[in-house]
Amino acid sequence: MKILFLGDVMGRAGRRAISETLPRLRKDWRLDFVVVNGENATSGAGLSGAHARTMLDAGADCVTLGDHAFDQRDMLQFIEQEPRVIRPLNFSKAAPGKGARLFTARNGRKVLVAQVLGQVFMKRPFDDPFSALEPVLKTHPLGGQAAAAIVDVHCEATSEKMAMGHFCDGRASLVVGTHTHVPTADAMILPGGTGYLSDAGMCGDYASVIGMDKAEPLRRFITGMPRDRFQPATGPVTLSGVYVETDDRTGKTTRIEMVRDGGLLQQSAP
Repeated sequence: MKILFLGDVMGRAGRRAISETLPRLRKDWRLDFVVVNGENATSGAGLSGAHARTMLDAGADCVTLGDHAFDQRDMLQFIEQEPRVIRPLNFSKAAPGKGARLFTARNGRKVLVAQVLGQVFMKRPFDDPFSALEPVLKTHPLGGQAAAAIVDVHCEATSEKMAMGHFCDGRASLVVGTHTHVPTADAMILPGGTGYLSDAGMCGDYASVIGMDKAEPLRRFITGMPRDRFQPATGPVTLSGVYVETDDRTGKTTRIEMVRDGGLLQQSAP
C-alpha cells in the first residue's frame, strides 16, 4: 500500500497548497491513502468545518487534529457529522468525535488511523497516551482486519515521540510526529517493521517563525513585549510529510521517504 502523511497545515497558504498540490501527488504517486494533519489550517489555530471539507475534497482520506482541536467552535459539531476527521484519543473523555477509526483505502483495504497527544512540555496535562493507544492497537492487530495502521503523535518532545515509535514497533505501519512544525531528518524503519519519523514538519511558508509571519514573533523575542496578534505567513508553501509503502500481507513498512514539495525545501518523493 502507498501512503502519504502530510504535516500540520498552516493557515490560508497551507490550505491553498493542499488544494493545488495534493490532487497531483495523489495521481502521480498512485497513492492508496492520504492523512493530513489540519489542526492549524484555520488562521493558524484549529480547523473549521469548511476548511476540513476543503482538504477532504482535495484528496485527504483522513484529517487529524491536535491540541488545538476545538479552537474553532464549529468543530465541536462538525466532527460528530464527519467521521473522516479525528481528534486525539486522550484529549478529553468528554470531547466529541473519535480518536481512532478504521478507514477504507482506495484499493479496498482497511487502514487504522489513531492520534494521541503527548504530555511532556505540553500546556495541558493530557491523559497518558500510551495507555490510551494500547487497546486500539490490540483491537486492530496489524495484518489482520487493518492492512495498515498509522499513529499521529502530536507532541513537543522528540524523546516522547521516539518512545511511542518503539512502543508501537511491529504493531503499526507508521508512527509520525506532528506539532512542532519543523521537519526532522530521522525517517527510518524500526526493527519490528514500523516506519518512524519524529516530525513531519508543516505545510506552510518556511520563510517564517514556525509558520507565523516573522514580524510579531521577532518583536516579542527582541523586546519581550507583544504588539499584534500572530498571523500565518502567506509566502510560497512547502508541503512536508512522509511517504511509506507497506507490505500487503503484514502491514509493515518496506519503504519510507521524507517529502518536501515546493517552497524552500526542495525535495520530493517517491
